[in-house]
Amino acid sequence: MRHLGLAGFLFAFWLVLSGHYTPMLVAAGAVSAVLCVLAMIRGRVADAEGFPIELLSGAVTYFPWLLREIAKSAWAVTKIILHPNLPISPTMTVVRASQRTSTGVATYANSITLTPGTITVGVNGSELTVHALVSEGALDLEGGAMDRRVSQFEGRA
Repeated sequence: MRHLGLAGFLFAFWLVLSGHYTPMLVAAGAVSAVLCVLAMIRGRVADAEGFPIELLSGAVTYFPWLLREIAKSAWAVTKIILHPNLPISPTMTVVRASQRTSTGVATYANSITLTPGTITVGVNGSELTVHALVSEGALDLEGGAMDRRVSQFEGRA
C-alpha cells in the first residue's frame, strides 16, 4: 500500500509540475512514477521513513500550527532586531525529544530550526542542543509545547 501511495504522490506531483494533460503525457507521467517506485524498491530506499504515509492525518493540524509559530517567532525576532537597544540574550540549552522514531526526532529538530530565533545545533540520541536568540525562546522550548505537538503529529498524543 505504501508503494502504491508513493507512486500516486509522484504521479500527482508530476501532473502539477507538468501542466500538460494530453493522454500521451499523462501516460508517460504514470509510467515514470511507477518506474521511480520500482527503482526505489530495488535500491531499498522506499521505506516507512522515506514516505511516512501514516503521518498524513497529523499533518493536517501540525503544519498550520507550525506556520503560525513561525510567523509569531518571525514577528518577535523582527521586533528585537528593530529595537534600538537590540535586547538579545543568546542562550544554549538542551531539550529532550520524546518522539519514538528518528523521523519524529528529525521533525522536532527541524521545527525548532524553522522557527526564527532558534536553531538546533546538535542531536545526540533524543537530546537536542538548541541555540536561542533570547532566553525566552529557550524557556519556551524547555516548556515542551513544541515537543508535545510533534509527538501528537507523530501519532503519540
